[in-house]
Amino acid sequence: MNQTEQPALTIPVGWRDYLELTKPRVVALIMLTAVVGTLLAAPGIPPLNALIFGNLGIALAAASAATVNHVLDARIDARMARTRRRPLPSGHLSQAQALLFALLLGVASMTLLVAFVNLLTAALTFCSLIVYAVIYTVWLKRATPQNIVIGGAAGAAPPVLGWAAVTNHVDPHALLLFMIIFAWTPPHFWALAIARRHEYQRVQIPMLPVTHGVELTRLHILLYTVILCIVTLLPYMTGMSGLIYLAVALALDVRFLWMVMALKGGGREGGREGLPMRVFRFSITYLMWLFIALLADHYLRVVL
Repeated sequence: MNQTEQPALTIPVGWRDYLELTKPRVVALIMLTAVVGTLLAAPGIPPLNALIFGNLGIALAAASAATVNHVLDARIDARMARTRRRPLPSGHLSQAQALLFALLLGVASMTLLVAFVNLLTAALTFCSLIVYAVIYTVWLKRATPQNIVIGGAAGAAPPVLGWAAVTNHVDPHALLLFMIIFAWTPPHFWALAIARRHEYQRVQIPMLPVTHGVELTRLHILLYTVILCIVTLLPYMTGMSGLIYLAVALALDVRFLWMVMALKGGGREGGREGLPMRVFRFSITYLMWLFIALLADHYLRVVL
């Protein structure tokens, strides 16, 4: 070998690269909503097959969809500052490795759900996987500024899936949980889109702040947050939850509305990340505590 030649740099593949493909933080929030759906579906402790295998199958499906999303968005990710260090753009993993990993996760998910839970949960989970991994990522994300609204149905499905794992049918109360997440998704994601609008513009993704401007996006965030606050009252109004949930929901709604109104008013950005990112991060905390409140209220009412 010529002395001037350098050996090719090989990047070792580790389990952390595969874990990152699954978007573990996103899957963790999905799992919280799915587990809450499972637990709310039964007056006491739900059947263990639904609680363990049902939620494990849902988690594996979500991880599979996230991995497919990494593969389909690899070229875009390479051009965006917040995503260019992901396993595929950085060269830590190949697309073939990622696709094989996604396939294994998907097969494991469907096997668990069909063998140990029920066909309805397996079918609904598979449909959610396809909507997010294919319809949203391949088409909606690049086709319309309403991408996150339409595609939000996949992200709102986990509590319905968890509930179906116990009851083997789609319950109206489960659909209330679906509505909460569906209404929550646009203000959550559009806040991030405002903060990252220049990156989306560079890769030609038609997010609302890119196509219609920041001011209209702020208005949409406010309107959807008002809808969200109304929807979060429905579990109490229908008798699904009690005063404990209502108190927590009202407190969270007031805080979320206050932040969104500050964003709509063009409040001072402040700090490196600014107000849009603070709204985005609070929205995650908001959903987490809202579902924990649903769960706490459910079991305290059972005990009392």
